[in-house]
Amino acid sequence: MPDPGSAPQLDRLLELVAGRRVAVLTGAGISTDSGIPDYRSPESPPRTPMTYQQFVGDPVFRQRYWARNHIGWRHMDAARPNPAHRALARLERAGVVTGLITQNVDLLHTKARQRRVIDLHGVYARVRCLSCESLTSRLSLAERLEAVNPGFAEAVPIDGSEVAPDADAVVTDTESFRMVDCLRCGGMLKPDIVYFGESVPKPRVAAAYSLVEGSDMLLVVGSSLTVMSGLRFARHTAKAGRPVVILNRGRTRADELAALTLDAGCAPMLTALADALAPN
Repeated sequence: MPDPGSAPQLDRLLELVAGRRVAVLTGAGISTDSGIPDYRSPESPPRTPMTYQQFVGDPVFRQRYWARNHIGWRHMDAARPNPAHRALARLERAGVVTGLITQNVDLLHTKARQRRVIDLHGVYARVRCLSCESLTSRLSLAERLEAVNPGFAEAVPIDGSEVAPDADAVVTDTESFRMVDCLRCGGMLKPDIVYFGESVPKPRVAAAYSLVEGSDMLLVVGSSLTVMSGLRFARHTAKAGRPVVILNRGRTRADELAALTLDAGCAPMLTALADALAPN
């Protein structure tokens, strides 16, 4: 439950949600309780995510990324939904939440059995060929990488605090790591994740706008809305005269648009909301 001082905020949240169809937009802050650090909280170590241009243009950057991802994806694959993910799934089953847009690639909403999920930035569990566009599972690629880099994963100790939200782990010795190419065409492989400097596919953006437009309000959870890919949905909702509610630790780029901002933990507040509106 939220702490007693947040009771008035919960009451205001319940007042805004009552009778409305709620679209949800989530960011990295919702997954920290599942052991996946975010990018921008005060507790997070400094991180500089790789850009699309670096990945495709520099084989050294690409080698480093695949070596680090070969470690980090396993940690993300082992992560499990926390009470915040489960509360949103409960609210969807109760008809309160119409669907969910997530900026995360961790698949935790899907693991929590959320039915309508738009993975805005892709998912860690797929790999795409940049030449023929074929998709393969990250597990299949892991088996190929392990075959050409035997023992690499076991030789690198890692803990959750060293894995970024895009499954990039802190690994320093990557010079010996060998990469592999697409089995179908020999093209360059890339995680099916939208990198910085890369555009979200238009059909995915259109589906997200459709969800927002078919709802009565937008609830932002665990995102500072620093990047435009998420901020635009808050702006679109506010411009249409519908309420935006933001649940996030710290300020966001859309605070001035919000009918309510909640500087609180995601799990306690969402659990309390689900207990009120979607009791088991």
